[in-house]
Amino acid sequence: MNKDDWQVRIIQLLTLPGMILAYYLLLYHNGSLIAGCTGNGWDDCGLVSGPDAAYSAIGPIPVALVGLIGYALIFLVIWLGEWWARLDDNLPELLIGLASSALLFTLGLTGLELFVIHSFCRYCIFSAVIVVIIFVLSLSYMRSD
Repeated sequence: MNKDDWQVRIIQLLTLPGMILAYYLLLYHNGSLIAGCTGNGWDDCGLVSGPDAAYSAIGPIPVALVGLIGYALIFLVIWLGEWWARLDDNLPELLIGLASSALLFTLGLTGLELFVIHSFCRYCIFSAVIVVIIFVLSLSYMRSD
């Protein structure tokens, strides 16, 4: 990775608030925390990611855990690329693959919020914005390489 790969550095930095958000939502899903938003029309964290929310898990796996693992994986791929030349050589493709997967997953979840649940979680929206920025930066990095 070159010093001019500013996109990669920003992506890695963005994974940190992403991991914090995903961890918060995981704790909320598990019932360890109360939500910072209450149900008032369009914004209801309980309907979207609460412990009893219908779409807050894929089988036994909480959606927030999938997000946490995804953000951590992006962070680790960038970090390990510093020491592993083969990983660094394929970093643009790996990042675009991970970012694309995250974007598709996020679009699916946002679609559920919009068309099925009819409510949004403000933390999920913030996470979706992070994923979109990571995706755009990954495209920029791949094109500049």
